[in-house]
Amino acid sequence: MPIRRLTDDMINRIAAGEVVERPASVVKELVENAIDAGASRIEIVTAGGGVALIRITDDGSGMDAADLAIAVERHATSKLADDLLDIRTLGFRGEALASIGAVARLSIASRHASEPHGWEVAVSGGVVEPLRPAAIAKGTRVEVRDLFFATPARLKFMKGERAEASAITDVVKRLAMAHPEIRFNLTGSDRTALDLPSTGGGGFAERLAQVLGRDFADNAMVIDAAREGVNLSGHAGLPTFHRANGLQQYLFVNGRPVRDKVLIGALRAGYADVMARDRHPVAALTLTLDPHEVDVNVHPAKADVRFRDPGLVRGLIVGALRQAIHQSGHRATSTGGGATIAAFRSGSAPPFSPSASYAARPAYAAARSATAFAYETPSFAEPQAGFDAVNRPSADARAHGSPTEERIARPLGAARAQVHSTYVIAQTEDGIVIVDQHAAHERLVYERLKQALARSGAARQILLIPDVVDLPAEDVARLVARADELAELGLVIESFGPGAVAVRETPALLGSVDSAALLADLADDFAEWDGSTRLAEKLDHVAATMACHGSVRAGRQLRPEEMDALLREMEATPGSGQCNHGRPTYVELKLSDIERLFGRR
Repeated sequence: MPIRRLTDDMINRIAAGEVVERPASVVKELVENAIDAGASRIEIVTAGGGVALIRITDDGSGMDAADLAIAVERHATSKLADDLLDIRTLGFRGEALASIGAVARLSIASRHASEPHGWEVAVSGGVVEPLRPAAIAKGTRVEVRDLFFATPARLKFMKGERAEASAITDVVKRLAMAHPEIRFNLTGSDRTALDLPSTGGGGFAERLAQVLGRDFADNAMVIDAAREGVNLSGHAGLPTFHRANGLQQYLFVNGRPVRDKVLIGALRAGYADVMARDRHPVAALTLTLDPHEVDVNVHPAKADVRFRDPGLVRGLIVGALRQAIHQSGHRATSTGGGATIAAFRSGSAPPFSPSASYAARPAYAAARSATAFAYETPSFAEPQAGFDAVNRPSADARAHGSPTEERIARPLGAARAQVHSTYVIAQTEDGIVIVDQHAAHERLVYERLKQALARSGAARQILLIPDVVDLPAEDVARLVARADELAELGLVIESFGPGAVAVRETPALLGSVDSAALLADLADDFAEWDGSTRLAEKLDHVAATMACHGSVRAGRQLRPEEMDALLREMEATPGSGQCNHGRPTYVELKLSDIERLFGRR
């Protein structure tokens, strides 16, 4: 078959397949154009999940007749200078409007401040109509109808109206978080209205509260770090504030929402030893760096980026998150109290009815004797026969003397009792704290093990006969180049010819090691991230396992002084608000929460 040139219409439809994946893609491109135009207010209206209608109105700079005429042509843009490495706007490829016009009915009305009236251009299935005057205030209004009418096959791949509307909402939220100075209003017949006012002086933190709710604001750590010209800021949830998926991870690079695997991997690594592997942190982090240090021209959707030094970026994120977790100390999520109250209420007894209670025991009041009253006074007498002994405390801290005001004033209070040989009850100034003794002590032991590793390094075991592992030459080069770093973690290797590596020492904590599998994994890490944490993660995992087996077990009775010592050490240990598996080590109930349980509030 002879080679032939594709028509302009076919070229536009092929480009649309990359740029316009679904209605949310259209909203993303058009809202980014509005932001680049300097808008302070952006209104989005949708219908039919965005397939029937998308209308976006902004109060930006607008376009004159000459600009509007060529705006719908391919590769026509006002945002790109001669340097493709110096991208300072969200849009720059000049593909969006032409791609949208190729698969939908597109109309754009715009007015520049210098013109007495606006102009409008329409594109239907790639066919451009002549410009005509339009009545519009300063700014731009873009309307997209019948999305994919020119490519009906694409409609078969659309999800339901609700799913498409939800995807649009997610796109708008991400862009709104990146630009808190702009007001975003999202409405339509297919959705609940979303109005995000400009935060004014509140900035990024206030916008996060608008989008993610006050629960996140109350359970987030402030992130602020910089290294070699790369700045990281934002908020990250406490390790005990997590979700079942990563949908609430918002990552931005120079004001651009991205879903980059380097950043997502770094976020996960930052929580590696404080969160269960099947849970995901909640975070909103923004990176700011020189545009020459990041390539945003990787894919037409611009969701992927490439960093000139990914190791620097990854190290900055991991270090900042771990530092924030360290500084959070014993702090745990504030939502635990609410969950506890909900658990109580879900299985609570019916409301107390005096008449019903006394009707069940009509002779109760008359039969009360002095002996009965004497039994009900506080004492340590043995319970009556039939009383379930399991309900008694395992240990009573009252024998240790009344808690002093100093101990009650501490964050985790003064130990009062141990119940079921598993949970320590402590009294604080304004409530109570319930501590899982095994989970708490497990975390304390784990932190001691990590500190020992940091002080003296990983102990090594010398192999009597070195393991020789055959690997591709490029993997051998990567491993040998990082031999010094691996030696710090207890893995000593050296080149053994062009296609092999000799393993002479391995970390003692790992016991028997499959050298071939370990080196293959490390080589893959070096190739993908230009760095590796896998060996360190293996050591952390072993240390966590040792801590689990070396900590106070559930079922052991503690002396009063041991309970108080556990509380004091938790207060002094970073990350003690959660165990090694990401579960909370304690739950706090404020006095107001307890009063609500008993109907006092």
